[in-house]
Amino acid sequence: MISAMDTKRYAGVLMHPTSFPGRFGIGDLGEEAKAFLKDIADAGFSVWQTLPLGPTGYGDSPYSSLSAFAGNELLIDLRSLAVDGFLPMDKLAVDIPSSDRVNYEQIRKIKEPLLRDAAHAFLKKSRKNKPFAEFCEKNAYWLDDYALFMALADKFRDTRWFSHWPADIARRTPGAMASYSKELADEIAIRKAEQYFFEVQWQSLKSYAGSLGIRIIGDVPIFVAPGSSDAWANRKLLKIDENLEQEVSSGVPPDIFSATGQLWGNPVCRWEEHRKDGYAWWVSRIKRQLEFSDIIRIDHFRGFAAAWEVPAGEDTAVNGEWVKGPGAELFDAFVKAFGSPLPLIAEDLGIITPDVDELRLAFNLPGMKIMQFAFSHAPDGGIDATQMYLPHNYGEISAAYTGTHDNNTTRGWFDELPENDKDLVRRYLQCDNTEVVWQMMRSILTSRAMYAIFPMQDLCGLPSSARMNVPSTVGSSNWSWRLPAGMRPDYGRLKDYIRYYGRRPEDQK
Repeated sequence: MISAMDTKRYAGVLMHPTSFPGRFGIGDLGEEAKAFLKDIADAGFSVWQTLPLGPTGYGDSPYSSLSAFAGNELLIDLRSLAVDGFLPMDKLAVDIPSSDRVNYEQIRKIKEPLLRDAAHAFLKKSRKNKPFAEFCEKNAYWLDDYALFMALADKFRDTRWFSHWPADIARRTPGAMASYSKELADEIAIRKAEQYFFEVQWQSLKSYAGSLGIRIIGDVPIFVAPGSSDAWANRKLLKIDENLEQEVSSGVPPDIFSATGQLWGNPVCRWEEHRKDGYAWWVSRIKRQLEFSDIIRIDHFRGFAAAWEVPAGEDTAVNGEWVKGPGAELFDAFVKAFGSPLPLIAEDLGIITPDVDELRLAFNLPGMKIMQFAFSHAPDGGIDATQMYLPHNYGEISAAYTGTHDNNTTRGWFDELPENDKDLVRRYLQCDNTEVVWQMMRSILTSRAMYAIFPMQDLCGLPSSARMNVPSTVGSSNWSWRLPAGMRPDYGRLKDYIRYYGRRPEDQK
């Protein structure tokens, strides 16, 4: 396991599994994933970073998952299921038009019936399968609720908000839980089998990554989705009232990017309830995610110091307030459960106050440095050399990026800059327009930052059309980018950079 206090320096690639190429309309955990890992390992990369791996709900965002513990069934490799005998090979001859974007609606219509067929075949052959039974028993603390939740969502045709369900099951009365569990037993079993498929395939891929010297950085959002099994099963831990309505919603206040702030709409934690059992739900969540990855990026880390809470009924985030979070208490619970140093990276972007920095530093967690944020003018018109996002200012306990999933691609970002800002970038990097992306990556690799991580779009020098997400928007272009078939970065040049700047693991033993 890579630890936050490790003094070695790593190079990594940010690429979500949905973005792998392939013939089934969406990336999966099969052959293309293994080919990607082999390619980046051969180039000297030692880290693969993903977005959250949970099943997506509204807007298909990985940050709005139907479960904080489950895996996304759409990532399951159908070919492996066919090889294992749970799908006839001829059923893989599906007609999915080639596209560089995932059409989630189309993919669900095609892939979900095939997954159900495979689950039926698996259960018919393997209902007493010992590994499957052990998986169900080990994960019952979240799997039972998730499988029932999804069965109920199908029955009532509504995952957006469980308060629309019949009152008895929305409130999880014992009688309703028992009755619906019996009625929907077959559907529940299918959901559990699909999660088992994901588990087996992901652990196989993770093991393969480890054999290549690749460690995985996962991602944990601080908030759960309102229409999730987590909100339904753990209402007392969230600010949801007796009428099953949110008391407040998550967001961020107005800033230079938005005059009305961002209203995300998630329920927020009722921290006094979490405190009563030593933050057990959060500990179990981190423990589960460490089964998927070696280290975890905590999204919206500043929310653990204080979160912006917006009263119910507001249309914007203007009328919110900062409400204190658990701070060090929560991370002390993590240390007790997982030891020190914690295998975490803090996403500390946005409005960062001294208490946020103090919390991060108290537990020696790497913060994030985004080079696209680095270029601001000094009073004399030149570059502000003290800017903390410039690579020469990065400390060792840092994770440095050209950009993240929420940024434009670096080529797209540079193309859209005003000419005087472009000149600032060129002068800092000492290059012309054609080399900006490469020289930004090179300068990050030369820095002291522990992690130098680049989105695949930047490795390939792609324009704005390859952007993964535009924050505060919902649309078919978000979360849907895929690497075009046959496209590969210049791995030879990257291999030289990683070797020259001492980021190969073998150079640091």
